[in-house]
Amino acid sequence: MAAVPPTPTPTTGQPQDADIRLHLLGGFRLTHGDTPVVVPRGLQRIIALIGLRPGATRTHLAGLLWPEATEERALSSLRTALWRLRQDPYCPLTTAADTVRLDARVRVDVDLLVDTAGRVRDGHAPGDATEALAAGRHDLLPGWYDDWVLADRERLRQLRLHMLEQVAGQHLAAGRHGEALEAALEAMAAEPLRETPHRLVVRIHLAEGNAFEAVHAFYVYRDLLLRELRLEPSPAMSALLAETLDPIRRASRPTGGPRRHLVTRAAFPGPMTVRHRTDPGR
Repeated sequence: MAAVPPTPTPTTGQPQDADIRLHLLGGFRLTHGDTPVVVPRGLQRIIALIGLRPGATRTHLAGLLWPEATEERALSSLRTALWRLRQDPYCPLTTAADTVRLDARVRVDVDLLVDTAGRVRDGHAPGDATEALAAGRHDLLPGWYDDWVLADRERLRQLRLHMLEQVAGQHLAAGRHGEALEAALEAMAAEPLRETPHRLVVRIHLAEGNAFEAVHAFYVYRDLLLRELRLEPSPAMSALLAETLDPIRRASRPTGGPRRHLVTRAAFPGPMTVRHRTDPGR
C-alpha cells in the first residue's frame, strides 16, 4: 500500500506528557491530548497491529502484515516502518530484544472493552454502566479486510455480546430489571438473530410480571427467525413461555358442573323457543 506523506498537525498548547489515545473501534484515529495526529494508511496498519498484539515479535508482526512476502523482505519492510514511526514523538514505541509494543502512555480503546469484559466475567459489576454498554459498540477497523483484523473483529464482537448478556443476567438476579433490560436490548441490537438476548428479555419481562410483554417479545423473535433463517426458537426459549401460558390455558379451560346452552333459531327452524339442557358430563 502506498504511503501518503503525513500532514503536519499543530500541537500548540498540548503538554508533551498529554495522553496519546489510539482508537481502533469504529475506525483508526490517533490523538495527542485533544489534537488528532494524521498517520499515513500504511503506518496505520503497523500501529493498529502493535496495539492489538502487544509484545509480539518482529517476525510475527512482519508475517501478519506482509503474508505474501518472504520473511526477509517482510522483516525489511517492518524495520523501515518502525524507523518512520520512531520519528514521530506522538506515537512512541518500546522495543525489548525482539518484541515491539506501544509506549505505556498510549491508551488503546480496545483495552477498555477487554478490561471491562474481564471484570464482568469475574463477577464484578462495572463501575460505570453507561461506559460498559458503550464499550465496543462499533466494529474493529470497519473497512479493513486483513486476516488479522477479521479474526480480532469477530473475537471482540463475541466478547462484547457475552459481556452484555452477563451484565443483563447480573442485574436480573439483583432485581434491577431496568438495567437488565437495557443491557439485553444493547446485545440484541448488536446481533438481532442471536437468541440469548431475546431469551433474557423474555425472562426480564416475566420477572416483572409483564406476561403480555414476554409473549410479545417471544413472537417478535420467532417471526424474525422464521423470516430470516426458517428456524424456530430453541426448546429452552419455548419452555420459558410455556411456563407462563400453561396457567392461563388451565384457567381458560371449561370447569366441571352443569352448563346451560342456548339453542338458537339457526339450529331449530320454526317458532323461536329457548331450551335449557343440563349436561353433567361437560
